[in-house]
Amino acid sequence: MKNFSILLLIFLLSFNYSFKPKNGLDIGDTATDFSLKNVDGKRVSLADYKNVKGFIVVFTSNSCPYTIAYEDRMIDLSKKYKNDYPIIAINPNNTKLKPSESFEKMKDKAKSKNFDFAYLIDEEQTVFNAFGASRTPQVYLLDKNKEVKYIGAIDDNVEDATAVKNTYVENAIDDLEAGKDVKMAVTKAVGCGINSNKKV
Repeated sequence: MKNFSILLLIFLLSFNYSFKPKNGLDIGDTATDFSLKNVDGKRVSLADYKNVKGFIVVFTSNSCPYTIAYEDRMIDLSKKYKNDYPIIAINPNNTKLKPSESFEKMKDKAKSKNFDFAYLIDEEQTVFNAFGASRTPQVYLLDKNKEVKYIGAIDDNVEDATAVKNTYVENAIDDLEAGKDVKMAVTKAVGCGINSNKKV
């Protein structure tokens, strides 16, 4: 029984740990603004977005199967919320270690998928480290003051968009729009590990 209790404790600690970043931002923290290069060659920062209610910051990639599965859902989110909660997609991967994540490949991806949102490259890998992101895709929903309100997955079913039961990001925005705290503020981001020389 004692051994079982110890194993249960380890499991619960591991479970909780998997939901929280090792460092970086947590719920209630304020994100520091950044300036990163967009696929159109221009630099983009949060301050560029005027009169918005918040931001959907998504750490994503070109080639991760999980992010590919979510691309159309990201496009749908952008269409629905672009005026109030614009998507800012950021590729944090080390392009030297993974050429499929290069800036040229990012431009090809944005063009082929007709992205109507910014797709930025985190060349120095400083932004994902500051946020504490560990997976792609991983969402940080910020309010207009850049305060973190939600961290985690886009929804609860990466494999089948038609079988989604919990639209985490949309639910979080609904809570904010209703003037409430986000009910489910942290979920587990399921995806590819970020390709980096740095520890997250």
